[in-house]
Amino acid sequence: MIQVKQALREALRGAVDELAQAAAVAPPAADFELPKQAAHGDLAITVAMQLARPLKKNPREVASALLQALQRQPAVSRWVQTLEIAGPGFINLRLSAAAKQSTVAEVLATGEAYGRQAPSGRRVMVEFVSANPTGPLHVGHGRNAALGDSICNLLQSQGAEVLREFYYNDAGVQINNLGLSVQARLRGLAPGDAGWPEQAYNGEYIADIAADYRAGKTVRADDRGYTASGDIENLQDITQFAVAFLRHEQDLDLQAFGVHFDHYFLESSLYSSGRVEDTVRRLVESGKTFEEGGALWLRTTDYGDDKDRVMRKQDGTYTYFVPDVAYHLAKFERGYTQVINVQGTDHHGTVARVRAGLQAVGLGIPAGYPDYVLYKMIAVMKGGQEVKMSKRAGTSVSVRDLIDWTSRDAVRFFLISRKADTEFTFDVDLALKANDENPVFYVQYAHARICSVLAQFGGDRDWAGADLSLLTAPSEAALMMKLAEFPEMLTRAATELAPHDIAFYLRDLAAAFHGYYGAERFLVDDAALARARMALLAATAQVLRNALAMLGVGAPQQMQREAPAAEAVQ
Repeated sequence: MIQVKQALREALRGAVDELAQAAAVAPPAADFELPKQAAHGDLAITVAMQLARPLKKNPREVASALLQALQRQPAVSRWVQTLEIAGPGFINLRLSAAAKQSTVAEVLATGEAYGRQAPSGRRVMVEFVSANPTGPLHVGHGRNAALGDSICNLLQSQGAEVLREFYYNDAGVQINNLGLSVQARLRGLAPGDAGWPEQAYNGEYIADIAADYRAGKTVRADDRGYTASGDIENLQDITQFAVAFLRHEQDLDLQAFGVHFDHYFLESSLYSSGRVEDTVRRLVESGKTFEEGGALWLRTTDYGDDKDRVMRKQDGTYTYFVPDVAYHLAKFERGYTQVINVQGTDHHGTVARVRAGLQAVGLGIPAGYPDYVLYKMIAVMKGGQEVKMSKRAGTSVSVRDLIDWTSRDAVRFFLISRKADTEFTFDVDLALKANDENPVFYVQYAHARICSVLAQFGGDRDWAGADLSLLTAPSEAALMMKLAEFPEMLTRAATELAPHDIAFYLRDLAAAFHGYYGAERFLVDDAALARARMALLAATAQVLRNALAMLGVGAPQQMQREAPAAEAVQ
């Protein structure tokens, strides 16, 4: 229905222009909206309220004139069944059956490309996960990965060229503590023993690193490899091996989760390349810094921050937001005018500081650069009990734990099924249910159900000759309208960086299909009607696959319900 809606948009703009020109006023932007209730129609027009003031008329009076102008438009005559005025000046529009049926042909003709835009040449960098190599990826990192990867898929679907980047701290206090933790294990110490480092990591994975280091093993990650010397006194060697070991483990987590990265960026490179010092120099030269109490400060209040921030402490070390500014300056200089960071809400305080530092450099970097998607951490329930998480104690629930307990599809769907900034509890027991209570099962079962019907239909799968005019049942109209929403939903979700919209859409689409399945028979004696319904089912399966792919979730062809009732295909 993309072409139908475009034709109707042009008709609406033409009608609005006609009214505005007659009164010598500027025409407002006009587009369709979805009615709040399906009973009100398929599309709604609200522009009469905007036109009322400049035209100095009652909104319903304007709506009446607009309705008459619309009726003179050829596209409206062709694709609209009824137009009616409602409320203070809304115009509700019901599409013709042919308009709705055109969606089926459009989906089948474009296939995997349905909803996608042509390449735009726009380059976008998305930085996500960015976990320090001090332990396995926990469920918080999993939510980050699901969000970041889905956002990348969304942006790519709308024509952007996307770079997936992973930034991590390969130096500093945490990495030093990692090395000391492994060294303590190599010396035969365990958590709780006298001499165990106070800030050590206590998880059993530290013992695994120590054992492989003692054995002189080689580990390889996507961005590095390292061979252990086995020397328990060489802290630098131990630390480098531990980092490589944990980066390898993180790679396995990400592979199990179906996530890949195009580039890894090391925090240490900001110092070794001189970028941090150069960034500080630029900020000093910009006149936006001052000395006080032996520290160097940045006037972040000039850019909306609630107070100025320390850049260089009295001991000469930099605060953590300084390398962040240097890193994002590197992103900008690499040619990425849009960058998106997916981070936990605990990073909220850094947003204003990083943006202030980038603006203060004086390169004309926009005030809203970079974009942030901040997410809340999640709780995990299993067997009716919350699984407590403590990464330092080594009892965190890892991404691979969740995948092992449920499935990759369930984990990815669940972690994207709520807005990023809302609390969320991952219910392992719910994710295992093979019934309609489980949202991912509910959606995937819709696809499997369609595949079963199509298999029983058999015969030629070329639906080009299907008589779509036979699709007139109310449940068919509802399903076709839901299919028609997909392209605009994708565009909106990409613009708003809201992949949860896809999960919401999938549940609605599955509900429309299951409603259709319960309302109509498919394998009917009327061969033309059966073929038309098979075409609609094939189009629905295609959109389910397209939407699930945005979330990195599969579309199985076979599934089994819990305690299935004996049901024959209708």
